[in-house]
Amino acid sequence: MKDSKAKYEARCTNMATKDKMQTTAGSWALLGSIVPRDAHVVSKLREAGTVILGHANMSEWASVRSKAYSTGYSPRRGQVRNPYDLSSSPFGSSGGSAVSVSANIVPLSFGTETDTSIIGPSLINGVVGIKPTVGLTSRNGVIPITESMDTVGSMGRTVYDAVLGLDAIVGPDKRDQSTLNPSRHQEDDYNAFMSDRHALQGAKFGMPMKRCWDFVPEDQREVANKILDAITAAGGELIETDFPCTTERIPETGTWDWLVHPFGEPSKSEFTVVKVEAYNTINAYLSELSNTSIKNLEDVIAFNEENAGTEGASPGDHPAFPNGQDNFHEIIKQCGVRDDTYRSALAYIQEESRRFGIDGALKHVRKNGESVELDALILCDRKGIGQQMAAQAGYPIICVPIGLDAAGFPVGLTLHQTAWKEGALIRWASAIEDLRNHVFGPRPTPTYREYLSKNIPIARKYTT
Repeated sequence: MKDSKAKYEARCTNMATKDKMQTTAGSWALLGSIVPRDAHVVSKLREAGTVILGHANMSEWASVRSKAYSTGYSPRRGQVRNPYDLSSSPFGSSGGSAVSVSANIVPLSFGTETDTSIIGPSLINGVVGIKPTVGLTSRNGVIPITESMDTVGSMGRTVYDAVLGLDAIVGPDKRDQSTLNPSRHQEDDYNAFMSDRHALQGAKFGMPMKRCWDFVPEDQREVANKILDAITAAGGELIETDFPCTTERIPETGTWDWLVHPFGEPSKSEFTVVKVEAYNTINAYLSELSNTSIKNLEDVIAFNEENAGTEGASPGDHPAFPNGQDNFHEIIKQCGVRDDTYRSALAYIQEESRRFGIDGALKHVRKNGESVELDALILCDRKGIGQQMAAQAGYPIICVPIGLDAAGFPVGLTLHQTAWKEGALIRWASAIEDLRNHVFGPRPTPTYREYLSKNIPIARKYTT
């Protein structure tokens, strides 16, 4: 795309397009609003010759409005459905982006991730997802949640396609300070890092075990073991390791949870950070819109209350929102104040997920005392723990589909590295994808089971 100007058709979610398409985050509240400009990533896509087909559906307001909701549902566009089983969850919040690629509607799509919103849908819909380091791509013009964790990434049926998308959208932007970070490192051409299975010879991958691989359900582990055995046969080394912060940061169930710290301390909670930053970022975005009376989050809440039948303002109003908009109410209570609790929480989650998380796990020490710099960490991460670690750190992830579980749902591997190491992740992801194609064949295509399903809320029929 970058050099050849190939016209890939792309599908964006909550990213502003200064045209006749509506940018609403799935909410009726923003219908008719006019954005001041294309989102920065959209401008770059147009410059690259991309044909933008439309906005994909998503979990309304990128899943931040409520603690309980039907994933992939928005009042404006209804329920996104998993193409492998239409009665089951597509995950979110960028579920529509993942499904549009998985179902062969488009070859390439884009989404945003605060925590799990690109990689989670990519895993369960059987596509490649790239969640870049925070600051590699601009968030300007994207309906936001946080400053410290939000990032824009790409999804494709192959690593090659997803990398083409990434190459098209990276770059600094004066309207997004995260892209002007002095430590920022951008490669000239991410496609140059593409490799094949032969690159696995001598590679060293870490497998975090405690509360991670130890908790992968048997049906997923059977699929993963086949590709792990193939990696070993190709000359790669798999090394059992752990996140140094496992006991401190990962719940005993090994399950993702952004609402509370495992010990219930607000000064150590990701959601403390989300509440403060969401108030400020959402209000800043809304303040730039014209042709709308919605100028802040309080206006959104009031609109939902006035239109409770469609927007599900309170418990019992709508089956997709059993908790109403409880998170929104918590967010406005804080009023975006960056107090000591917020500052402590931000510093804590970043240090734990970086120094004592991903960076710590990448520096492995063997039992004989030998230090080993791992090439990447590998997880089978439907539970989302590795995704949450990378979200809090602001670090990159790539996921690669590897097969189907016993229930017929996609299983994927996630690859993790430190900041600005997208090139390394592309090298290993493309090598593993080539190995999968060589040994097992290409990714299994959607089966469209339960294709007449209309259930809301959506079910979650796969294991986590």
